[in-house]
Amino acid sequence: MSQPIFLVGPMGAGKSTIGKLLATQLGLPFADSDKVLEDRTGADIPWIFDVEGEAGFRRRESEVLRDLCSGAPQVVATGGGIVLLPENRVLLKQQGFVVYLRAGLDQLVERTSKSNNRPLLRVADPRTKLQEILQQREPFYTEVADLVCDTDHCSPRQAAQLVADRLFAETSG
Repeated sequence: MSQPIFLVGPMGAGKSTIGKLLATQLGLPFADSDKVLEDRTGADIPWIFDVEGEAGFRRRESEVLRDLCSGAPQVVATGGGIVLLPENRVLLKQQGFVVYLRAGLDQLVERTSKSNNRPLLRVADPRTKLQEILQQREPFYTEVADLVCDTDHCSPRQAAQLVADRLFAETSG
Protein backbone atom coordinates (compact mmCIF):
# COMPACT_ATOMS: atom_id res chain seq x y z
CA MET A 1 0.00 0.00 0.00
CA SER A 2 1.63 3.22 -1.13
CA GLN A 3 -0.87 5.61 0.44
CA PRO A 4 -2.38 6.11 3.89
CA ILE A 5 -5.28 3.90 4.94
CA PHE A 6 -7.90 6.08 6.61
CA LEU A 7 -10.44 4.54 8.97
CA VAL A 8 -13.66 6.55 9.14
CA GLY A 9 -16.87 5.99 11.05
CA PRO A 10 -18.81 7.23 14.05
CA MET A 11 -17.43 7.40 17.56
CA GLY A 12 -17.46 3.91 19.00
CA ALA A 13 -17.01 2.12 15.65
CA GLY A 14 -13.55 0.92 16.74
CA LYS A 15 -11.32 3.09 14.56
CA SER A 16 -8.48 3.44 17.08
CA THR A 17 -8.59 -0.10 18.42
CA ILE A 18 -8.96 -1.77 15.03
CA GLY A 19 -6.50 0.69 13.49
CA LYS A 20 -3.68 -0.29 15.86
CA LEU A 21 -4.26 -3.99 15.17
CA LEU A 22 -4.49 -3.41 11.41
CA ALA A 23 -1.28 -1.36 11.38
CA THR A 24 0.53 -4.18 13.18
CA GLN A 25 -0.82 -6.76 10.72
CA LEU A 26 0.23 -4.64 7.73
CA GLY A 27 3.58 -3.62 9.20
CA LEU A 28 2.68 0.07 8.96
CA PRO A 29 2.83 2.90 11.48
CA PHE A 30 -0.39 3.92 13.20
CA ALA A 31 -1.68 7.45 13.82
CA ASP A 32 -4.84 8.65 15.53
CA SER A 33 -5.81 12.08 14.18
CA ASP A 34 -7.42 13.08 17.51
CA LYS A 35 -4.25 12.13 19.41
CA VAL A 36 -2.06 14.01 16.91
CA LEU A 37 -4.30 17.08 17.37
CA GLU A 38 -4.09 16.83 21.17
CA ASP A 39 -0.31 16.41 21.07
CA ARG A 40 0.08 19.46 18.81
CA THR A 41 -2.13 21.74 20.85
CA GLY A 42 -1.26 20.46 24.30
CA ALA A 43 -4.98 20.39 25.03
CA ASP A 44 -7.56 17.63 25.05
CA ILE A 45 -10.48 17.62 22.65
CA PRO A 46 -13.17 18.52 25.22
CA TRP A 47 -11.12 21.60 26.18
CA ILE A 48 -10.73 22.63 22.52
CA PHE A 49 -14.51 22.26 22.05
CA ASP A 50 -15.14 24.36 25.17
CA VAL A 51 -12.76 27.15 24.17
CA GLU A 52 -12.98 27.21 20.35
CA GLY A 53 -16.30 25.49 19.73
CA GLU A 54 -16.87 22.77 17.18
CA ALA A 55 -15.86 25.05 14.29
CA GLY A 56 -12.44 25.70 15.84
CA PHE A 57 -11.95 22.03 16.47
CA ARG A 58 -12.92 21.14 12.88
CA ARG A 59 -10.43 23.68 11.53
CA ARG A 60 -7.62 22.13 13.58
CA GLU A 61 -8.76 18.64 12.56
CA SER A 62 -8.47 19.61 8.86
CA GLU A 63 -4.91 20.84 9.38
CA VAL A 64 -3.95 17.53 10.97
CA LEU A 65 -5.59 15.59 8.14
CA ARG A 66 -3.65 17.55 5.51
CA ASP A 67 -0.40 16.72 7.29
CA LEU A 68 -1.28 13.04 7.68
CA CYS A 69 -2.05 12.86 3.94
CA SER A 70 1.42 14.02 3.03
CA GLY A 71 3.25 11.48 5.17
CA ALA A 72 4.43 7.97 4.51
CA PRO A 73 1.94 5.11 4.18
CA GLN A 74 0.29 4.46 7.52
CA VAL A 75 -3.00 3.46 9.11
CA VAL A 76 -4.89 6.53 10.36
CA ALA A 77 -7.86 6.47 12.71
CA THR A 78 -9.80 9.66 12.05
CA GLY A 79 -12.21 11.54 14.27
CA GLY A 80 -15.85 10.64 13.69
CA GLY A 81 -16.69 14.08 12.28
CA ILE A 82 -13.78 14.37 9.87
CA VAL A 83 -16.18 13.77 6.97
CA LEU A 84 -18.33 16.82 7.76
CA LEU A 85 -16.18 19.28 5.81
CA PRO A 86 -16.24 18.86 2.02
CA GLU A 87 -12.51 19.60 1.73
CA ASN A 88 -11.76 16.73 4.13
CA ARG A 89 -13.85 14.33 2.06
CA VAL A 90 -11.92 15.35 -1.06
CA LEU A 91 -8.60 14.85 0.72
CA LEU A 92 -9.60 11.44 2.05
CA LYS A 93 -10.70 10.23 -1.38
CA GLN A 94 -7.72 11.64 -3.28
CA GLN A 95 -4.91 10.93 -0.84
CA GLY A 96 -5.72 7.57 0.71
CA PHE A 97 -7.62 4.32 0.79
CA VAL A 98 -10.70 4.84 2.99
CA VAL A 99 -12.27 2.11 5.12
CA TYR A 100 -15.65 2.87 6.69
CA LEU A 101 -16.01 0.92 9.94
CA ARG A 102 -19.76 0.64 10.31
CA ALA A 103 -21.52 -0.30 13.54
CA GLY A 104 -25.15 -0.33 14.60
CA LEU A 105 -26.63 2.16 17.03
CA ASP A 106 -26.85 -0.35 19.91
CA GLN A 107 -23.15 -1.17 19.57
CA LEU A 108 -22.19 2.50 19.37
CA VAL A 109 -24.20 3.35 22.48
CA GLU A 110 -22.63 0.47 24.39
CA ARG A 111 -19.09 1.29 23.26
CA THR A 112 -19.31 5.02 24.00
CA SER A 113 -21.21 4.81 27.29
CA LYS A 114 -18.08 4.47 29.44
CA SER A 115 -16.19 7.43 27.94
CA ASN A 116 -16.51 11.00 29.12
CA ASN A 117 -14.05 12.28 26.49
CA ARG A 118 -16.75 12.77 23.83
CA PRO A 119 -18.00 16.37 23.88
CA LEU A 120 -20.91 15.75 21.48
CA LEU A 121 -22.34 13.11 23.83
CA ARG A 122 -22.47 15.37 26.88
CA VAL A 123 -26.24 15.53 26.59
CA ALA A 124 -29.22 14.16 28.51
CA ASP A 125 -29.91 11.45 25.90
CA PRO A 126 -26.67 10.21 24.28
CA ARG A 127 -28.51 7.50 22.32
CA THR A 128 -30.70 10.03 20.50
CA LYS A 129 -27.65 12.23 19.88
CA LEU A 130 -25.72 9.28 18.42
CA GLN A 131 -28.68 8.45 16.19
CA GLU A 132 -28.78 12.05 14.92
CA ILE A 133 -25.02 12.00 14.29
CA LEU A 134 -25.31 8.72 12.37
CA GLN A 135 -28.14 10.03 10.21
CA GLN A 136 -26.16 13.17 9.39
CA ARG A 137 -22.81 11.48 8.68
CA GLU A 138 -23.75 8.10 7.16
CA PRO A 139 -24.00 9.51 3.61
CA PHE A 140 -20.55 11.09 3.97
CA TYR A 141 -18.94 7.91 5.32
CA THR A 142 -20.40 5.99 2.40
CA GLU A 143 -19.35 8.68 -0.09
CA VAL A 144 -15.67 8.51 0.86
CA ALA A 145 -15.42 4.77 1.48
CA ASP A 146 -13.39 2.52 -0.78
CA LEU A 147 -14.34 -0.34 1.52
CA VAL A 148 -17.10 -0.83 4.13
CA CYS A 149 -16.55 -3.19 7.05
CA ASP A 150 -19.31 -3.99 9.56
CA THR A 151 -17.88 -4.27 13.09
CA ASP A 152 -21.02 -5.22 15.04
CA HIS A 153 -20.53 -8.95 15.37
CA CYS A 154 -16.78 -9.36 15.52
CA SER A 155 -13.96 -8.66 17.92
CA PRO A 156 -11.49 -5.89 17.10
CA ARG A 157 -8.93 -8.53 16.08
CA GLN A 158 -11.45 -10.20 13.75
CA ALA A 159 -12.39 -6.83 12.26
CA ALA A 160 -8.74 -5.94 11.66
CA GLN A 161 -8.20 -9.29 9.95
CA LEU A 162 -11.31 -8.79 7.82
CA VAL A 163 -10.11 -5.34 6.74
CA ALA A 164 -6.60 -6.67 6.01
CA ASP A 165 -8.01 -9.52 3.92
CA ARG A 166 -10.30 -7.19 1.99
CA LEU A 167 -7.52 -4.64 1.50
CA PHE A 168 -5.30 -7.38 0.08
CA ALA A 169 -8.09 -8.54 -2.24
CA GLU A 170 -8.80 -4.94 -3.36
CA THR A 171 -5.17 -4.05 -4.03
CA SER A 172 -4.07 -7.34 -5.59
CA GLY A 173 -7.08 -7.96 -7.80
